[in-house]
Amino acid sequence: MELSTQQDDLPSSNSPTLQLTHPTPDECIKIWTNSWTSWGDSLDLEKYLLESQFLTTIPLAEDGGMTIWILTDKHLPPGQRPILCSCESFTKRALTSDSDGNVEEAVIHGIASVFCQSGYRRRGYAARHMKELAKHLHGWQSHKGKIIGSVLYSDIGKEYYARLGWLPNPTNTHIEFPSSNVSRFSSARLLLENDLPELCKRDEGMVRAAMATPVLGTQKRLTILPDLEHMLWHIRKEDFATEHLFGRIPQAKGAIAGRPGSQVWAIWTHRYYDHPDAKPPDNVLYILRLVAERDDSANKCSSAEEPRMGGHLHDEQIGCLEAVLQAARTEAAEWQLGHVKLWEPSPWVRDAVTQLNLDHSIVERQDESIASGMWYDELGEGPLPTWINNEHYCWC
Repeated sequence: MELSTQQDDLPSSNSPTLQLTHPTPDECIKIWTNSWTSWGDSLDLEKYLLESQFLTTIPLAEDGGMTIWILTDKHLPPGQRPILCSCESFTKRALTSDSDGNVEEAVIHGIASVFCQSGYRRRGYAARHMKELAKHLHGWQSHKGKIIGSVLYSDIGKEYYARLGWLPNPTNTHIEFPSSNVSRFSSARLLLENDLPELCKRDEGMVRAAMATPVLGTQKRLTILPDLEHMLWHIRKEDFATEHLFGRIPQAKGAIAGRPGSQVWAIWTHRYYDHPDAKPPDNVLYILRLVAERDDSANKCSSAEEPRMGGHLHDEQIGCLEAVLQAARTEAAEWQLGHVKLWEPSPWVRDAVTQLNLDHSIVERQDESIASGMWYDELGEGPLPTWINNEHYCWC
C-alpha cells in the first residue's frame, strides 16, 4: 500500500516542504483503497473503488463541483510522495440574509472524507492539512460566487475541529422513528425522481421568501439551498449501493400528501452502513428534506417567535405529515432499514409529532455528524451566523 516511506523519515507536520495539492488518478485509488475499511459500508473493496470513482461524476460533484485534496511532500513526484492526509470539498449554493431581510447569493464549501492512514496519525498531519485547506478554500472557485465559509460534519466529537476553527453548530438534533410494516396511508403518494425538480424549485422559492423576511434581533442567517443537485448526490449514492445489494434500485424517492398550497412532502435516501443481512444492521432511511407548506416556523431561526398554524388547516396538515412519515417508515421496512431519521425538524413538525403520539425519540448528537462551520467576512474569519435548515441534504 502506501507506507513504504520509513517512519523515521517522515517530515515534521511543521515542515515547509509540505504542501496541499491534488492527487493523480492513481493516487486517488490509493486513497480510496486505504479508506475502504472506514467508509466502505456494505461494499467490498472492488465495489467501493467503483463507487468512489462514480461519485466524482454525479450531480454536486461533476463539472468541478468536487475537489480532492492531499497533504504531501512537494519535493517528491506523484507515485513516490506520501499521502499524509486527504479530503474532498464540494461547492454549494447558499444564501445569507441580515435582520432586515437583505438576501445575498453565496457559495459555501462542504468538506468531507478527511482521512489519515493509520501510520500517519497522531503526527499533526491532519491539523496541518486542515489549516492549509482553510486558507485555500477562502478563495477556491470564487468565480462561482462570494465564498462565505466552509462546513463539515465531524464524527470525532466537537473539540478537535473547533480548535482548528470549525465551530460546532449549537444544535445537532434529529428525530428517530422505527421502521414499520404498517401499510402506507392512501393519502400519501410516493415521489418518483421526475417529481423532484419541480418540488425542489418550489422549496427554493419558499426558502428565499423566508430569508427575505426581516427578523428582529437576529444576526446574519445562512442556509444551504435544498436544490436538486444535493438530492441527486445522495440518491445516486443510494442507487449504486442498492443495485449492488439487491440488483435493483428504489423507485420511491420520497412521499407527498395534501392539496397544493398546503402540502407536506419528504425527499429521502436509503443508506446501508452494513449488509442488510447483518445482525443487527445499522441501516437508515434519512429524510433529506421535509417541507410543510404554510409551516410558518420553517426556514427561520428556531429562537425566533414561531407562529403556529391554526384551525382546520392545522389539523389537515398534521394528517398529511403523519401520512408522509408513515410512508417513510414503511419504505424503511420494505428495504430492510431499521430506522428513519429526520434532522433539524421545524418547531411545528416537532409539535405535530408529539401531538400524533408517534413512536419516536429525539436525539441531540454529541459525537457523530456534528455540523461545524468556519465563516468568513471581509477581514477573514467572521462571527458564527445562524444556520437555517441544517437538514441531512447538507451532509457530505
